[in-house]
Amino acid sequence: MLTVATWLVNILAVYAGVGLLFAIPFVAKGAGKIDPSAASGTLGFRLLIIPGTVAFWPILARRWLAAEGPPEECNPHRMAARGEKR
Repeated sequence: MLTVATWLVNILAVYAGVGLLFAIPFVAKGAGKIDPSAASGTLGFRLLIIPGTVAFWPILARRWLAAEGPPEECNPHRMAARGEKR
């Protein structure tokens, strides 16, 4: 049982390490690429998004590499404004 726990901790450590390495350039440049409002973020904002970037780095890396913008909200109000039906 200890071996399984050791493996899980090691995997989590590698995941977090890769996330931290990814977070440095992402917080500096990438956040502004996928969300235009983040481009003018302050140093405090950039420090605050580091933990989330470390946790969700695979999703953010995919969006950054695909050069996708922010996701478009899709709710009944927006659909009605565009003239779409459910």
